[in-house]
Amino acid sequence: MALATGAVVAACFALAVFGPALAPHAEGTIVSRNIFAPMSAAFPFGTDYLGRDMLSRVLFGARFTIGVALPAALLASGAGTLLGMLAAVRGGAIDAALSRAMDTLISLPTLIFSLVVVAALGSSITVLVLTAAVIYTPGSYRIARAVAVDLSATDFVKAARARGEGGLAIMLGEILPNMVMPVLTDFGLRFVFIVLLLSSLSFLGLGIQPPDSDWGGMVRENIEGLSAGAPAVIVPAVAIAILTVSVNLLIDNLPGRRIGRRGD
Repeated sequence: MALATGAVVAACFALAVFGPALAPHAEGTIVSRNIFAPMSAAFPFGTDYLGRDMLSRVLFGARFTIGVALPAALLASGAGTLLGMLAAVRGGAIDAALSRAMDTLISLPTLIFSLVVVAALGSSITVLVLTAAVIYTPGSYRIARAVAVDLSATDFVKAARARGEGGLAIMLGEILPNMVMPVLTDFGLRFVFIVLLLSSLSFLGLGIQPPDSDWGGMVRENIEGLSAGAPAVIVPAVAIAILTVSVNLLIDNLPGRRIGRRGD
């Protein structure tokens, strides 16, 4: 299962990189007079509400769906892990201050917070990446801190303290190498949550803006074709489902996985 889902995830990431080069038509080219056309040999995924080739649109959209979620997940997981280790190693006032700050952030409703920020600052890619990273850093922090606190009580960390190693050396040399699997698992979860958040923002019209579009935006653009079962609205929704389910299954089947799925 891990190999199969890993292959699907790798294919999705490959589409984000090479999709535009594989697309049979330019992203915004109107290729048919028939809107919401069904699947055919000429248009395997049909056409959208303007008569554009949906296969090309999906291939172009992968770079935004994955290309925005990936750096946001890296920032969230990286910042949360570093802050969690810092809180566990230093303890005391630093631990209390970081934990209360993260508790404040995690108490904010995710979608409402992102809507307010994007509405105030605009929906540029930079704003979307930073907003998603800030929203999901607290969840990563809580998991990293819990693991780091357990590791801080082990004999090899106590021995490192006795040798006079500093906090940074203990964090990077002793604790981090022993929490790689939980960190990777949490990174996968952050990625899934961010994909769904960005797709929701795009569906509400506050995500990637035209002429560019991600998979969530394509669902919104073609929502009128839902009653007719048009592939233009179904295909991007299925693409989001395949990506998120595959990442979740890959996480569940990672060898040595130490934490389960969480929604924080």
